[in-house]
Amino acid sequence: MGFKSALSKPFAKSVAKKLRLEANNAAELQRDQFLSLVRTAQNTTFGKDHYFKDIQSPADFQEAVGVNDYEDLKPYILRAVDGEADMLWPGKPVYFCKTSGTTSGMKYIPLTKESVPFHISAARNALLSYIAETGNAQFVDGKMIFLQGSPKLEDLASGIPFGRLSGIVAHHVPGYLQKNRLPSMATNSIEDWETKLDAIVDETVNENMTLISGIPSWVQMYFERLIERTGKTHIKDIFPNFSLFVYGGVNFEPYSARFVDLVGKQIPAIETYPASEGFVAYQDTQNEEGLLLNFNAGMWYEFIPADQYFSDNPQRLTLDEVEVGVNYALIMNTNAGLWGYSIGDTVRFVSLDPPRVKVTGRIKHFTSAFGEHVIAEEVEQAMTTACAEMKCSVREFHVAPEVAPKEGLPYHEWIVEFEQLPSSMENFASILDREMCKQNVYYRDLITGSVLRTAILSSVQKGSFEEMMRQRGKLGGQNKVPRLGNDRSIADLVINAR
Repeated sequence: MGFKSALSKPFAKSVAKKLRLEANNAAELQRDQFLSLVRTAQNTTFGKDHYFKDIQSPADFQEAVGVNDYEDLKPYILRAVDGEADMLWPGKPVYFCKTSGTTSGMKYIPLTKESVPFHISAARNALLSYIAETGNAQFVDGKMIFLQGSPKLEDLASGIPFGRLSGIVAHHVPGYLQKNRLPSMATNSIEDWETKLDAIVDETVNENMTLISGIPSWVQMYFERLIERTGKTHIKDIFPNFSLFVYGGVNFEPYSARFVDLVGKQIPAIETYPASEGFVAYQDTQNEEGLLLNFNAGMWYEFIPADQYFSDNPQRLTLDEVEVGVNYALIMNTNAGLWGYSIGDTVRFVSLDPPRVKVTGRIKHFTSAFGEHVIAEEVEQAMTTACAEMKCSVREFHVAPEVAPKEGLPYHEWIVEFEQLPSSMENFASILDREMCKQNVYYRDLITGSVLRTAILSSVQKGSFEEMMRQRGKLGGQNKVPRLGNDRSIADLVINAR
């Protein structure tokens, strides 16, 4: 055991104990966050416009502040971008995180001196919780790689730096991790993903890599490039001490079989839920499902039942009002100055004590051309089951409706890029359909009522999804393939990509 790993264990146990104690009072701590946020922001422009000084309860807040998307807060954000102080939060943001919106073009999400530390501490707590529970701290002594966007930051006219979230966070990695961290700043700053990937392989192929982190699809490409470069059979032959995989942003299950094939063994993994708006949750245990809600980190959450989200007056529930098993749209109020902000994700609680969630999809990423409202969690579970039963693996997939086929009934088309083909495409499609009927009663009724025909499986050649992402300017970094479409914009791009 290395010196650093030996030192990290007592610290990890101390932090994990503190987190467990806090989890016993999660609802109360959320109420404290609510009051602190509203009081701190009451003299901001937004706070004055919405009478924060008169707010005493969540009900008061919900009456004063509606559910907002980026467009609703944009007038305040753009004034902050121009350098005006005290718009959404006291003072000026220290950064703006740039993200690409589907309707808003480039979005500027504020980060403040109060919010940035919680992005770092949540990632740290995930690692420390793992060490405390498993006793495995050996990865601390080796090299760690974080596949992410460029850390290059630009300055706005107001002098405030802006860039990708992962790039901003890269500037705040604790000093004790910097020495072991790869890739170098120069390599990480390469914009072209293919060029960057080759440079990362150059830098890491001969290193003692112990922790690897990133979105599974891009890590998979990195592994494949390493195997191609070295001629080795498995990643375990290249990195014998690789012992922890950290990921976020997508469900790992559809990729897990391929990862085992590439690595040559099962690797422990930690799931995280970082977002530009705040680090929402992280996996605090290997023994229970779900991610621990980051309930004491400068954020107060509201939860709207997903089936009410598009209604005129949806319920907005607090942590002490939610139930296990219900799909909720996540609403955030933060110390970066986001108020009633819908980040577009849906979550489902798997535990209330402590509060643990599973990310189930995107509120606007669904397939409901016929009223079925299929969500990402359902198609991912169906795909995981089909791959397990047929002993095959997929690289990527996307589900979209075909509402006006040339002949026959409409259907859901599953566009799949297989890594290992199933023995029977027909049987694979049948399992997908069976699992969807099992999970989604509306879909089942459409099938049995002869409104839809059973699922159609379309296999595309390797590289099709990569080419689609390249055409959309979203290759590499933190970009993810949408699992679902309510139209054929993504589906047709993939099918015509090669």
